[in-house]
Amino acid sequence: MSGKIKSRSAANADSITGGVSCDERILRDCHQLYTDPDSGLISVAESVGVTLLPPRKKITVLLMGNHSAGKSSFINWYVEEHIQRTGVAIETQGFSFVTSGRKRESLTGNATLHLYPHFKPLQQFKGVSEYLSTEICTSRQKRFSLVTFVDSPGLVDGDMKYPFDVDEVILWLGDLCDLILVFFDPMGQALCKRTLNIVESLNEKHGDRLRFYLSKADEAGGESDRQRVMMQIVQELCKRPGLNKCGFDMPTIYIPNPNKPSRCVNQIEEVCRTVEKTINQTVQNTLNSLEKDCEIISEAIADTLINDRQTSVGNRRARCKSCFLTLLGFTVPMALMALLVLGALSKELLEMALGHEGTETLSLYLSPVAKVFDSLSVEQQFYGCGLLVLLSFLLLIIARFSFRTQPTLSGKQKRQLQEKLEYVQEVVKTKKKKLYEEYLRQSVSDQDMDL
Repeated sequence: MSGKIKSRSAANADSITGGVSCDERILRDCHQLYTDPDSGLISVAESVGVTLLPPRKKITVLLMGNHSAGKSSFINWYVEEHIQRTGVAIETQGFSFVTSGRKRESLTGNATLHLYPHFKPLQQFKGVSEYLSTEICTSRQKRFSLVTFVDSPGLVDGDMKYPFDVDEVILWLGDLCDLILVFFDPMGQALCKRTLNIVESLNEKHGDRLRFYLSKADEAGGESDRQRVMMQIVQELCKRPGLNKCGFDMPTIYIPNPNKPSRCVNQIEEVCRTVEKTINQTVQNTLNSLEKDCEIISEAIADTLINDRQTSVGNRRARCKSCFLTLLGFTVPMALMALLVLGALSKELLEMALGHEGTETLSLYLSPVAKVFDSLSVEQQFYGCGLLVLLSFLLLIIARFSFRTQPTLSGKQKRQLQEKLEYVQEVVKTKKKKLYEEYLRQSVSDQDMDL
């Protein structure tokens, strides 16, 4: 028992020492609410035929741009560790995931797909699996604990051959990533047509996720040279109908170097603010999705219970109808048999069996039928009896089909559904409200919150 307590306290060491930020803990708690094996929302939803996807605990940021645009250098600067190889040559040949973890580790393509199961469809692109890798580092600088960077190969024009369809893979990744950073290199590669074509395609579906930056701005010469480069890039972008829009912004960024001071305005912190804004928006979206999913599950459980009650009522009606038709089906031949038997017996025997009053009552009810039956010829009596027997069989067959009922929930199943409904309404929604309050307290004071 003591060993279990020690391991649990060790696992919670980060949160106790304040090593886990509020946003990180909120995303982690929301993910736990979905994936808990015993009472997670995913398992609860599956029990009522609803499919849910768990929220991610980190945002995914895709970096793309032409060859030697500074994508890998930016990642190294952000995490403040030398993770990605940098240089003038094409260093990043495939797609490299950079994320934070417990220890420094490098993973190959197969391990990468196990770590990121939502990226497994990448296997469908021929040749991509061999060029996937993951770099795990322990850095907690800036907001890196909540970010997974995807470093893409440098894009070049001409006869450059890639071992896979890089355009299609970037477009596919754009569907899953929360933010897409496009770096333009001012040193002759900013007008790479391959880059512009991909950017235009991404803009059609995910224009709100795209952010443009002029990287290595300190190497563009003087201020007039930078302005000229910016104008050339903007002109080339505006030639594309999908990219010609108002509110266009392209901050100038470069990796600060104390040994190489520059008078160029460096807006690299703007990238950090963009990443942080995306994280905050993801936290809000996750909490909103949690509330929405709770409503979906609650409605599904309520509908299941209502449908079960309606099915039970329908089954009772079917049973009553079946019993009535069965009784009627047996009554017809029994009455016919009684008529034949009683007609063959003498009055003395009937009085001995039923008594005088019983005999009189029976004669009163059967005399009209007996008179009708006696008025018929023998052939007509035969056909009449056959018709009554056929009617009896038809009533029994109809009763048999009427007795078919729909399956219903057992008492145990209904209790379990009711418990799940109470859990979602009382536990999960209460947890979501507390998480939202903790998130808002980072920005506003308690008196500003209507608690």
